[in-house]
Amino acid sequence: MDWLSRLLDMTPVRGQLDIRCSYGAPWRIDEAPAGAGEIPYHVVLAGSALLDDPAGGPPQALEAGDILLIPDGGAHVLHDGSGLPAQAARKSEQLNLVVSENDGGGDRLELLCGRFVLAAPHDRLLRDYLSSRLIVRTGVQRNSAADSATRAPLLDLLSLMRDESSADRLGGRAMLGALSTALFALTLRTASESASAPTGWLALAAQPRLQPALMALFHQPAHPWTLPELARQCHMSRATLARQFQETLGRSPSDLLTDIRMSLAANMLEKTSASTGAVAESVGYQSEAAFQRVFKQRMGMTPARWRRRAP
Repeated sequence: MDWLSRLLDMTPVRGQLDIRCSYGAPWRIDEAPAGAGEIPYHVVLAGSALLDDPAGGPPQALEAGDILLIPDGGAHVLHDGSGLPAQAARKSEQLNLVVSENDGGGDRLELLCGRFVLAAPHDRLLRDYLSSRLIVRTGVQRNSAADSATRAPLLDLLSLMRDESSADRLGGRAMLGALSTALFALTLRTASESASAPTGWLALAAQPRLQPALMALFHQPAHPWTLPELARQCHMSRATLARQFQETLGRSPSDLLTDIRMSLAANMLEKTSASTGAVAESVGYQSEAAFQRVFKQRMGMTPARWRRRAP
């Protein structure tokens, strides 16, 4: 199993499409912070939009075919850039989603808005290794045939989402949910294959020399991995491995190993009746006390409390 499949297997994601917007200028969307375990997303089907920079920098332009993810779940603002008061929007409940429209003029924005739902606090394994704002561009013309081939499956998926969201069809809500779920994995894959992949998980494709260490951590998390062992896996020095991990993922190999172990342990506590000691041993801890201490630090509660909260 490749690292992205392994990651998504450990942290299952469920997609949900909530609203289809059709706006003429002037328009503005103010999104409040997302709920726990939610990553908002927006897909620009037609028209354009500006995304405000929460740090006060210049806004980022979004065009048709662009996909925006907000991994940190923070509040965000999209608008047409005119600075004028937004035209009032009206919402109508359709069979499978909500449609929001206004009477503005000019080129209309067609936008899909939804969210990816993860089981909190499992979501931290994804959130902590993704940038706070992620934009994947599929509509920009490029000269590279390889890049076009990379984007083709995502474009096909967006076409299906456009069709399903434009008409009330039997099973439409289930289809939109399934397509949204696929959108998450396909967006991450496309972003990781981009030449401009950001830091974090998505930058790993640009660092193939780190792949052996990453696969070792994912597939043998109970092994007492040391930096020299992982460096040998990658045929590089300890210092080079540590530096490249920090530059790429923003974390050390030991930090990543701990996060993987805690996510696997949380899944075992939820889904099995194994004792805490057995769970600790299965993810590489000989001391149950040490495991409990790290689990509480990373997951925010004791293993026993985590198990009690499981549905």
